Amino acid sequence: MALANRDKPEDGSPPPGAKPKDWTLLMLRIASFLATASATIVMALNKETKTLVVATIGSNPVTATLTAKFQYDPAFVFFVVANGIASLHNLLMIVVDLFRHKFNDRGICFVMIPIFDMLIMALAAAGDGAATFIAELGKNGNSHARWNKICDKFGPYCDRGGGALIASFIGLGLLLVITGLSIIKLQTKPKPSNDVSVP
Repeated sequence: MALANRDKPEDGSPPPGAKPKDWTLLMLRIASFLATASATIVMALNKETKTLVVATIGSNPVTATLTAKFQYDPAFVFFVVANGIASLHNLLMIVVDLFRHKFNDRGICFVMIPIFDMLIMALAAAGDGAATFIAELGKNGNSHARWNKICDKFGPYCDRGGGALIASFIGLGLLLVITGLSIIKLQTKPKPSNDVSVP
């Protein structure tokens, strides 16, 4: 009786002669997931409330309580959404990688993975770019447009936002590497399978 390499044994283990799991790509996806998820959580929870003196009437200071939240700026909202989607994509691809042996490795779904990787990378890059612009504006302001900086008043808020940006850029760099490896893996032709004779 002949058992083809593509056939699966009854115990559910990978078929004989199957390609070993690509642990490099899997570890990169896990690292990218952790980076983008951290950026999403830190920015989404970023909030600071502060009481500031806004004016002085005679000798009496007039104070106002101000709150800085990521929801107040569309660029930061886009950043959270983009990194959240990137995190979900990486999580889904991790699950697919872990159970890849149960599916046709050359099916249409796996052909689409590099395309999805590129789309997610572009989305994450757009979110990072938008948030970086607003972060720079909040840190230094713009004297020509008469936009005042806020990081001198909301230091912890800006520090946490900066940490989220760093984590997100790390995730973006990993996504770039993942996309390249996905394309290379897709273009690699599998070796022809040979039947193994079983007495």
